[in-house]
Amino acid sequence: MGSGRKISGSRSGPEDSRKGNGFVSNQACPVLLMLAERFPPDVGGVARSAFRTAFAVSSLGWSVHVLAWTKTLPSGVLDTVRTVGSGSTGGEIVVHRLGLFSDQDFSMQYTNNVLEWLHQEFQFSAVWGHYVYPAGFMAVVFAEFAGLPSTVSARGNDIDRLMYPPGDFARLMWTLDRATVVSCVSRDLAGKVEMLMAKRITPVIVPNVVDTDVFRPPSGTSGSDLRAVLGISDAEVVLGFCGELRHKKGLPFILSALATVQQSRPACLLVIGEVRSRDQTHLAAFAAAHPQAARRVVITGYLAQQEDVVRHLQLCDIFLHPSVWDGLPNAILEAMACGRIVLASDAGGIPEAIVHGTSGFMIPKAQLNHLGTGIMEILGLGETERDQIAVAARQRVLDCFQKDREAKHLTSLLGQLTAMSSGQQISAS
Repeated sequence: MGSGRKISGSRSGPEDSRKGNGFVSNQACPVLLMLAERFPPDVGGVARSAFRTAFAVSSLGWSVHVLAWTKTLPSGVLDTVRTVGSGSTGGEIVVHRLGLFSDQDFSMQYTNNVLEWLHQEFQFSAVWGHYVYPAGFMAVVFAEFAGLPSTVSARGNDIDRLMYPPGDFARLMWTLDRATVVSCVSRDLAGKVEMLMAKRITPVIVPNVVDTDVFRPPSGTSGSDLRAVLGISDAEVVLGFCGELRHKKGLPFILSALATVQQSRPACLLVIGEVRSRDQTHLAAFAAAHPQAARRVVITGYLAQQEDVVRHLQLCDIFLHPSVWDGLPNAILEAMACGRIVLASDAGGIPEAIVHGTSGFMIPKAQLNHLGTGIMEILGLGETERDQIAVAARQRVLDCFQKDREAKHLTSLLGQLTAMSSGQQISAS
């Protein structure tokens, strides 16, 4: 890789496709570097939560730079753009996308070189790793080299994935031990971190939140035109899922449940998002075994605009999220904010969002093969009872997961980082 042309007037850096030189940070405010494995337009909950968190931090008076890996750029190429929030998101951040190499170890080493150069350019005050690995690990490694405070955000199955074989337990423990502050999206994850660290630290809980002005129940018959566009008849029960559907999120159980429901009444599965490429074989096998049910799987593809996601969520009669393991999924909170009845597993922090039988329903994560039976039981409830649960679901989000609550948690976390940063230098021992 050549050094490329000079950027920002003085220093030459890695091969870089930035246009112009208008990326100098405002040095009057602290500068946060966030590392994220995925960032929009990438799909999935990690990308969406990274996007929301970055803009939330920027609204608290921080300048935010995001380093996100991508396979859409040539290996080693760095592309830097400003990303401006829309609607209630507001603010702006600077996003640096770095093309991955085929070898992950080399990608990590090269990433550290890029971070050193970006630090020279923008003088970061602290480093945030969004997900324990690889982003959290790289955030702590770079912070240790640069003498900066760091925080690692545990979001979902990242703790479990590294804790059990063939996960890298040593890397997990090093990352948690060396991070200045560990944050978790749920009390469940915080408990696991405390167990691993023998209660030597107290993780900061920063739960996912929802903009309830955007995610809201439908009004009148606003979804009739969309049903027609999607080819969903008025007689069909709409079973919904939002995000990247894969085995971890209960793909085989959702497909089996669709076949079960169709034995009793017309139904379709609306996937608001995509099916992960390596899980497409599950769809093919399902189509071979249940061709009629497979024809009623409607996949929207990635929806870039939140308003489009909301319109599709509002069509769902029952929203499904039977995760095998999870953190505190954005998708569940968004569906509840839209007044949808949610049937989810009790994995991870999901019980912190759903009060079973009151604001939604849960099925034990060891009994997901009964998902279809659970759906039929919900469909058997009276209309008044279903309406009460839908109202309670939205109220639960309003009470506990409003986006305005996020500022309090983030302010506490960032305050700890600021306290640990004395002139951007901390002990690297």
